[in-house]
Amino acid sequence: MSSERLIYLPLGGAGEIGMNAYVYGYGKPDAERLIVVDMGVAFPDMDGSPGVDLILPDITWLQERRDRIEAVFVTHAHEDHVGAVAHTYEKLGAPVYARAFTANIARRKMAEHGHPEDAVHTVSPWPETVSAGPFKVSFLPISHSIPESSAMVIDTPEGRVIHSGDFKLDETPLVGEAFDPELWAEVSKEGVKALICDSTNVFSQHPGRSEASVGPEITNLVQSAEGMVVATTFASNVARVKTLADAGVRAGRSIVLMGRAMRRMIEAAAETGVLQDFPSVVSPEDARSIPRENLMLLVTGSQGERRAASAQLARGKYQGMEMKEGDLFPFSSKTIPGNEKGVIRIINAFSELGVDVVDDSSGLYHVSGHANRPDLERLSEIVNPQVVIPMHGEHRHLREHVKIAEQNGRTGVLAVNGMMVDLSGNQPKIAEYVETGRTYLDGTVQIGALDGVVRDRIRMALNGHVVVTLIVDEDDEPLGDPWCELKGLPETGRSKASLVDVLEADLGQWLGRADPKTMRDDDKLNEGLRRVVRQTSQDEIGKKPEVSVIVSRLS
Repeated sequence: MSSERLIYLPLGGAGEIGMNAYVYGYGKPDAERLIVVDMGVAFPDMDGSPGVDLILPDITWLQERRDRIEAVFVTHAHEDHVGAVAHTYEKLGAPVYARAFTANIARRKMAEHGHPEDAVHTVSPWPETVSAGPFKVSFLPISHSIPESSAMVIDTPEGRVIHSGDFKLDETPLVGEAFDPELWAEVSKEGVKALICDSTNVFSQHPGRSEASVGPEITNLVQSAEGMVVATTFASNVARVKTLADAGVRAGRSIVLMGRAMRRMIEAAAETGVLQDFPSVVSPEDARSIPRENLMLLVTGSQGERRAASAQLARGKYQGMEMKEGDLFPFSSKTIPGNEKGVIRIINAFSELGVDVVDDSSGLYHVSGHANRPDLERLSEIVNPQVVIPMHGEHRHLREHVKIAEQNGRTGVLAVNGMMVDLSGNQPKIAEYVETGRTYLDGTVQIGALDGVVRDRIRMALNGHVVVTLIVDEDDEPLGDPWCELKGLPETGRSKASLVDVLEADLGQWLGRADPKTMRDDDKLNEGLRRVVRQTSQDEIGKKPEVSVIVSRLS
């Protein structure tokens, strides 16, 4: 029996949707050569990560094994798969491989962070292979909501593994490659040990619809509009952006692209040849001289992002353009769970302007980029793997996908972030558990989730903050009373007196009773003053704020 093993280890994306990072390894235990598939980000929310810019996977485990990493492979250019490549490059130091469109996006990110663009290598699709230590890796085309999405065909001494990436089974995707069942059958015919598979839409019971089905409905909608039309979708969904633009042209409208991400994606698609015959566009400046009924704006912000073009239009003007009563705003996108509040805020703001908003509740103007349950079953039938390991989903998605695999006579393995699966031999097993988590990009600094920064920020947001300042003279006596500064707290409490005055009076009384030993000990002073503030605040306003105490001693 070989002493070497084949392992699969998700560090992000298994048990959550977003922040994808998956590790494969082959070799002796704790000495495996490693490859990484995807290095993505998740996006923060004000409830759980206020002030944070991006959420990244915790790659400490990988960083400690940096000398064993052969390469990073990126399946496609969505942020939850490519967004952390530049942020982690210095820590991992491994070459990055991607197809042309994804490589274009990755190089832009590397350049923004001052990293060498030539660390990103462009790879052609199957049958081209990249040798990476004990692995041979190929990019197998599959349709999704962004061009040049690919599954990874990973050949190992233990057999072939297919990592699906994000996918749908679309044979008429308009932009990008159609799903080719014959090619997939050819790649799988010699046997596949494991299919590591997207699980996002496992609860959707109907077969997924093609991107081609959306065009006629959008065209009818735009042609029926009387005012200006402003539409939003995922900027990365190049096929949808083209569908919207084509609909606008057919309705006799000039097309305007608004939002940096929208322009960047269209430029990248054109530069790499995946997007052809995109309608000519006019600048926002030139659009101001065109009658409103002859304009169609394609804007960023389909998920309610506060700084995106749609949110700024909802608040007033953006690049000289503004929406008015009778205009039409279609959302050609699905709202990602967790983003509902932001989207509803924008819809209501447009409603107050008299704008007619059309969302995706009808199902006419958007199709998902992920495979539904029947499509997942169909892919498993084509690939016929020994083992199915669900990924890209919350725990409930993974669990349901395992059930489906087992109902169809296959072995299913539920592996969430940090669970290392040993795929050697014929019986997969959990080999060990690795500590995983997330790190935050906070401004320009990466901080750990357990560093306390975000926790303290949440506490201050929930409870308010009091700063107490005390000056102590050379005889260890208070030089006057302590004073307080309040942030995020009401001015008066239960006693109807100024909260600052009440706090300072109680602090002064406590100091008057403090013994000499306490007055000499900064720690005891800190704790005593803090306790008085929290107790008085509880009595006055029913809340215990965060407290910072500053003791200055005159020498």
